[in-house]
Amino acid sequence: MSRDDLDGAGRRAGAPGAGSADARGRAEGAGSADARGRAEGAGSEPAGMPAGTLPHPAPGSDAPGEAEAGGGRVEITALRGIGEVVPGVDLGMLVVRAIAATPGVLPLRTDDVLVVTQKVVSKAEGAVVDLRTVEPRPEAVAFGERWDRDPRQVEVVLREAVRVVRMERGVIVTETHHGFVLANSGVDASNVGPRSGDLVTLLPRDPDASAARIRAAVRDAHGLDVPVIVSDSFGRPWRWGIVDVAIGVSGLSPVEDLRGVPDADGRVMRSTSRAVADEIASAAELALGKSAGRPAAIVRGARPVRAEASIADVVMPARFDLFP
Repeated sequence: MSRDDLDGAGRRAGAPGAGSADARGRAEGAGSADARGRAEGAGSEPAGMPAGTLPHPAPGSDAPGEAEAGGGRVEITALRGIGEVVPGVDLGMLVVRAIAATPGVLPLRTDDVLVVTQKVVSKAEGAVVDLRTVEPRPEAVAFGERWDRDPRQVEVVLREAVRVVRMERGVIVTETHHGFVLANSGVDASNVGPRSGDLVTLLPRDPDASAARIRAAVRDAHGLDVPVIVSDSFGRPWRWGIVDVAIGVSGLSPVEDLRGVPDADGRVMRSTSRAVADEIASAAELALGKSAGRPAAIVRGARPVRAEASIADVVMPARFDLFP
């Protein structure tokens, strides 16, 4: 992995040399576990979390249980023909056309979820910065010179942060206004198009709203209300490598609270919740890849809980910090 991969892509804090800053001296991951050192549990909620903190299936919704396993089969199809996305383009319409152009996707089904990557959402919405217009502050210049990073990109990272968690050893871990904790505030120089080197993308201002607009476009065109996830790549605490997670949702609950539900042995689970939107986003990335120019996929058979929810539901409150 090159320095461009680490500093340009900006979110590879899970890679060697850009891992996560913690008590053991490893970096906190690119957006992983957290600005405040919050322990994400092993996919579980803290035992003391009050009931109702996470969404339970609503009456009449697609509840977990037998449906939770999706019948034991999940299919992922990368959509074709979206092409290069530029600011101002109608991304919803591009996705609608790609659904129609991809063999085997139509007719859409009630167990479909549409996953769209952050990069095309940001580009379509104009969340792009021309580095030639950026005047870096002295702190950004000094950090860039010491760690062989573009000071202009460091400046954009600092502008996008509401809090700098760690800024050392060439790694910047920040908290954004969304509540996300990740490397470089989500500022990304990879896959930006023909002006690569001059441009970086930012995270969408409101990824839930971005997902909702795409969902509405698909519903209007194809007559079925398909949940939508906007995905991006984050690192993880104390592990190398990145995975795609959900940064915006519309039409599904990003977390399924399974407390009070019996497991296969009849034992009632007391702390388990599934980050199902993250799981779906990560599964979709296996079909999309990082360099194939495929920014959207249909995931069929996952059957998440349908709900009008927000990605804020997965952001852990500060009161659950284990490492304040």
